[in-house]
Amino acid sequence: MEFAVIQTGGKQYSVSKGDTITIEKLSGEHKTGDSVTFDKVLLVDDGTNTTIGTPYIAKAAVKGTITEIGRAPKILVVHYKQKSRSGWTRNGHRQPFMKVKIDSLK
Repeated sequence: MEFAVIQTGGKQYSVSKGDTITIEKLSGEHKTGDSVTFDKVLLVDDGTNTTIGTPYIAKAAVKGTITEIGRAPKILVVHYKQKSRSGWTRNGHRQPFMKVKIDSLK
């Protein structure tokens, strides 16, 4: 089974054709149905040969299609300083994400 390890958003993902991954939101204007190319490929394994990049593999790319753009559920961020009588400070945060379906490995 062919797979690759890509890097995006400061994280590494092991992907193969047909997988759907949830990644950090990409910069720029994107909408559902757009095609994206990941050129930071760290490793490619085609079942018989394994290629490891230093740090990336030249001329290797993983192509995918954006299936969903959204924001994760809200989490509460709580700050408390003891002995300062400032009490609690609460902030909410929703992390933006993209779901990408992997179309091909090259």
